[in-house]
Amino acid sequence: MITKELTIKNEIGLHARPAALFVQTANKFLSDIMIKKAGKTVNAKSIMGVMAMGISKGEMIEIIIDGPDEENAISAIEDLINVKLLES
Repeated sequence: MITKELTIKNEIGLHARPAALFVQTANKFLSDIMIKKAGKTVNAKSIMGVMAMGISKGEMIEIIIDGPDEENAISAIEDLINVKLLES
């Protein structure tokens, strides 16, 4: 199991298109991937769950990944949050 705290840096947070990209990335992996913020935890593979979190720029989230490809999953999610979402 991997647990990592990440800060959302893109202007609109994880709303609409960025949330969809996050969910698409999470769904590429077999591992269970969860997002935790302020005591609430949702499945990162669910667009409704991610959108319901209302994650804005500057907020810290905890990513919890458990499964056979967790190392690859955390790398892809970190790259998405720290690089790809900032480019769009």
